[in-house]
Amino acid sequence: MLRDMTIQDFTEELASRSPAPGGGSVAALSGALASALACMVFNLTVGRKDYNEYPERTRDSIDSGLVHARAHRDGFLDLMEKDVEAFMELMDAFKLPKTGEEEIRFRSGKISEGYKRALEIPLEVAESALRIFEYIETAARWGNKNAASDAGVAAILAQSAIEGAVLNVRINLASIKDEDYKAGISGKCEKLVAQGLSKKEEIIAVVNTKI
Repeated sequence: MLRDMTIQDFTEELASRSPAPGGGSVAALSGALASALACMVFNLTVGRKDYNEYPERTRDSIDSGLVHARAHRDGFLDLMEKDVEAFMELMDAFKLPKTGEEEIRFRSGKISEGYKRALEIPLEVAESALRIFEYIETAARWGNKNAASDAGVAAILAQSAIEGAVLNVRINLASIKDEDYKAGISGKCEKLVAQGLSKKEEIIAVVNTKI
């Protein structure tokens, strides 16, 4: 399990000749790190003087942000594993026999399914990364000012997760023949990148007023 590796072991595996884990898993890890940083800011905020002086609605937003950021962190770690699983399933499809027309059709269908599965995981990473901007923004606006830069790094990592995941979507999408499907996914990817960039810049602007 990648999530159980030390940082040293993970980076050595990443640097090896093995094609997995690769960029998709790293994109998911970026999302997990962004979520973890948001958690840290929230944990450094709850119970402090400023927090206690906030209106109840603001405190509720902070408390909710901590819960959701923690859940997203775990979700990204699961997606990091699933990305490798999807890649290996695709590789297994390529190893299927192709000695007759029936085997060739079956193999072709499995490869097509594999490519779709291999892009659906990073697409989920990108969609989840866009959602965590809500909690990172709360951390940036209302979190401990001494940890404002950490909220900024979280925003940068969340956008890295989106853009990295989208690259992995697109490389798999290129091998799919269904043009309508490709157009729909491509449109989603463009929207995710643009929305994420807008949110990241907005958060960084907030952070820069606090440091």
